[in-house]
Amino acid sequence: MAAPQRIEVLHGVNLDMLGRRDPAHYGTLTLTELESRITGFAGTLGLEVSFFQTNHEGEFVERLHGLAGSAAGVVLNPGAWTHYSWAIRDALEIASLPACEVHLSDVKAREPWRRLSVIEELCLESFAGMGPDGYRLALERLSEHLSQST
Repeated sequence: MAAPQRIEVLHGVNLDMLGRRDPAHYGTLTLTELESRITGFAGTLGLEVSFFQTNHEGEFVERLHGLAGSAAGVVLNPGAWTHYSWAIRDALEIASLPACEVHLSDVKAREPWRRLSVIEELCLESFAGMGPDGYRLALERLSEHLSQST
């Protein structure tokens, strides 16, 4: 039996505040609880996941730089960096991995500045406003993509 493919799940700025942050937009799960759910989703798909969260943009960029050869794909929620971090966009492009973008809240239905995603065009698909299920859908999309690529 082949080893499971590893997917890196990157959480950006302020996602460590889940459970304390506006539950109307972000739900009540903590980051640890969210990651536990994501691990369960991945297990049903035969994927292995690893997680990284930072509130420092440069660390997020460095993590993307280090994924080559160690991950088959990436699920990322850069938080507010989604809307303006060209450095993260460039790092995602350099990583050259299949990627899906996830947002717990419906960013397209919120403030105008949240509607722009500088990474969207580099991603297979974006999932927003679906809460934790957005991560499940992203993993399913990556799994589908990876199975078609082999």
